[in-house]
Amino acid sequence: MHNGIKTIITTCCLGLLAHPRTAYALNWESMEPYAISGILLLSLGALLLAHLSIVRMRRYQKRLEHSEERLRLSLWGSGDELWDWNIRQGNLYRSSSWQNPVELKPSSQDSPPNRQQIHPDDLDRVTDALSKHLSQETPYFEATYRILSDDQQWIWVLDRGKVVSYDQHNQASRMTGTLKNIQHIKLAEERLQLFAQCLESISDAVVICDTAFRILEVNPAFSRITGKSREQVLAQQFELSLYPSRYMRDIKLTLAQSGNWAGEVQEQKADGQIYFAELNFNVVRDEQGQIQQYVAVFSDITERKTREEQLSRLANSDTLTGLPNRTLFLSQLKQLVEKQKHHSLLMFDLDNFKKINDSLGHQLGDELLCKLTERLSLFPRSKGQLYRLGGDEFAIQLENTNDIHTITSLAKELLKQINMPFYINQHELAISCSIGIVLCPEDGQDPQSLLRNADTAMYHAKSEGGNRYLFFNDSMNKQAVKRLQIENLIRHGLKEDFFTVYYQPKMDIHTGKLVGMEALVRFITPKRGIISPGTFIPVAEETGQIVEIGAIVLKKACQDVKNWIDQELFHGRVAVNLSAKQFMLPYLCEQIDDILQQTELPSYHLELEITEGTVMQSPTIAIDTMKKLRARGVHLAMDDFGTGYSSLAYLKQFPLNTLKIDKAFIDDMNTARGRNMVDTIVTIAHNLSLTVVAEGVEEKQQLLQLKQLRCEVIQGYYYSKPLSADDFTQFLRQQQPQKKSATVEQSALRSAASAADS
Repeated sequence: MHNGIKTIITTCCLGLLAHPRTAYALNWESMEPYAISGILLLSLGALLLAHLSIVRMRRYQKRLEHSEERLRLSLWGSGDELWDWNIRQGNLYRSSSWQNPVELKPSSQDSPPNRQQIHPDDLDRVTDALSKHLSQETPYFEATYRILSDDQQWIWVLDRGKVVSYDQHNQASRMTGTLKNIQHIKLAEERLQLFAQCLESISDAVVICDTAFRILEVNPAFSRITGKSREQVLAQQFELSLYPSRYMRDIKLTLAQSGNWAGEVQEQKADGQIYFAELNFNVVRDEQGQIQQYVAVFSDITERKTREEQLSRLANSDTLTGLPNRTLFLSQLKQLVEKQKHHSLLMFDLDNFKKINDSLGHQLGDELLCKLTERLSLFPRSKGQLYRLGGDEFAIQLENTNDIHTITSLAKELLKQINMPFYINQHELAISCSIGIVLCPEDGQDPQSLLRNADTAMYHAKSEGGNRYLFFNDSMNKQAVKRLQIENLIRHGLKEDFFTVYYQPKMDIHTGKLVGMEALVRFITPKRGIISPGTFIPVAEETGQIVEIGAIVLKKACQDVKNWIDQELFHGRVAVNLSAKQFMLPYLCEQIDDILQQTELPSYHLELEITEGTVMQSPTIAIDTMKKLRARGVHLAMDDFGTGYSSLAYLKQFPLNTLKIDKAFIDDMNTARGRNMVDTIVTIAHNLSLTVVAEGVEEKQQLLQLKQLRCEVIQGYYYSKPLSADDFTQFLRQQQPQKKSATVEQSALRSAASAADS
């Protein structure tokens, strides 16, 4: 160190001495030694100061370089780029870290200097912000806008800057700042704005809660649905006010376990109105899987629930009475069976309800059903358990009881309630019902079998006269199975043409000559042979199959009679029975016209037999139909007279030709009372100018008695049993020797027909 200093001092001194002026000025030889030492010391001090200055400058330069490096790294790390704008010269320098430097003309005076790259829609806004800062209206410049990148894509940037230098006129001369790529932030903002707009406009209510279920935010739909403002509910606990606290605890537990909960709830609005809501709760978790918030979304489904209830009522309620209908009955019966609960079922319908409908009208019948429903609904033991299955058929379910005493007490009370008169439109109506009772599981282990067996028991109660109840038993089931077999057999017989017609002669009681015959249906099957009419006719009447059977019998009888007439074997009338259902057909007259036309049989050869019970179901309609038939030349006979309940007032209005005395009266003629009864019937018929036919005559004594009582025609086994068409042809041939009488009879028949037509 000392050697270096010495060298520097020597060099400095030599330099001074070498300079002419210095050498001239300094006279070393004349100077004192201490003066020379002072000069040297001063020179040394100056050198030391120069050295220290150089060291300080180097250290500053190094710090500056480090600072610039840190700034450069910071800008690079932040994604920002530095720009420096020389306003006076129009130069823009950009230290780009994410975009290539912008090349501008050296003398560009554009403002902003990157004007050519700014999106046209953003240019005015950026220019305005820059002008305000340059005119010192704002402390700094800041703007977000779209700029064109080197790949010709518009990206969003955040531009910030500040004037750092002014000229002597206080005008901005230099400005520096940073340019930040905020494209990802803008996209995120746009997405958030979209979500916010969706949240604002969505029709469902949205509630955001913290982990303690305090409400953090709600959307407008929440206020619209609940009637509560945002300010009223913020920081409040989310709760379902109509439910116990444990209900909300269960929801929280489910959310903790599965992350979501959904269900339908009821809640109260601010005005106290109750509404239904479909509520969905979901968990929001952070990146570590920790619960951050709960989001509840619900919609007002009150209107939908109301519609569902209305549809359910329509689907499960009877429109006339308002009672639960057959659909709901079967559904609840199925539930009881599946739960294996002991219960009982009472099924009942009204006796002779059809007669009320036919005689007084369906409107009055409907009013009767409504009155009955009102009465039974007030009956405590049937409340909530009464169903209308259809028509006049009802049912009562008794849950959790198979006690016979309880069931029979209810059945007796039910009969009593129904037997009390009803007063409707000035009519006093006395009705009764038939009740079938089944027990579960004793009488069936599925809804279908229970219903079927109850119906069977009710059917038997009705067949025993009605106004009673019967418990189902196995014998009833066997009869029901047999009835079903007969029904299926009839259906097959109609398809395969197993129904044929037999004929029983009608003989003049005085001459013993044939005057006509009655057509009787016979059901003959290949495997089971002849099925008794007493077996299949009641089933056919119940099922309505009797209508088709009747049409077959009528057509076949007309065809056979036409053949016999063409062969000159017969010139009388054939009597064909009309069932009650057949007689009430609205197209009966047209059907008879078609058959007569198809078979080419003159109408005066046809006689229709109608039972007393049939015409009395609806006397007014019956009289109108009978008049139409008489107008066509068809003769009419009343069958089974005296077994029904017709009055003489109606009898004299019926346009009849013949009155038939039932076999029951003929069999009773061995007593004086029986003979007097037949005598009375004959007298009534003659007073009404009707021909009398006695059916079921089997003995000669009966024939003699009827002859004494002035009966004209007889029918029965005494002359002949019913014969097939072929056998009856032979019977007719045996009658041929009496051609003259037959010709006279035919003439008489035609004269009578002409008189009837006139």
